[in-house]
Amino acid sequence: MTASRFLLSLIIIIILGLGACRPVSAPRPRGYFRIALPEKAYRSFDEAGYPYTFEYPAYARIVKDTAFFGQRPENPYWINITFPGLNGKIYLSYKAIGPQHSLEKLVNDAYTMTYKNTLKADAITPVAFQNPYGASGIFYNVEGDAATARQFFATDSTRHYLRGALYFYAVPNADSLAPVVKFVEKDMWHLLETLKWR
Repeated sequence: MTASRFLLSLIIIIILGLGACRPVSAPRPRGYFRIALPEKAYRSFDEAGYPYTFEYPAYARIVKDTAFFGQRPENPYWINITFPGLNGKIYLSYKAIGPQHSLEKLVNDAYTMTYKNTLKADAITPVAFQNPYGASGIFYNVEGDAATARQFFATDSTRHYLRGALYFYAVPNADSLAPVVKFVEKDMWHLLETLKWR
């Protein structure tokens, strides 16, 4: 065997040997993109003429709701809190309690709308609340791949009723949305803790 053939054989053996040294690959769990969440800071929503005030996140925007399923909202006090960096929105709808809207009907409607998520939800947990300014109601934690992860209604039980629902413009996936839902849930609780009626 000549030196060149020996050298060629040695190179081939080394290349084959190096190729065989790769570690065995194993499937890895599915991961999600890291979402940068802003620092908590709040400002006041205190617009003239509105029957309520509250504090909302400084990284969100208030947008007047101009369309409700293709029609105009029934009153000018329907607004949305949009989270541009998080691709989400809290829809707020206000109704005055009276002959047209009894408190019982409004509470039943909130219950019905929340529990329409039963097919996709793993669990729905209602949490009663009352703030120091005369607002009370129920906050719903909707777990699982439901369209809306958090909902609430607040009332003074005689004149005012406010309903809120959190939506994200993404396919409902509880695992991937969990950090953002928990983040915005704190903002929703802050809104309810600072809600005042006029």
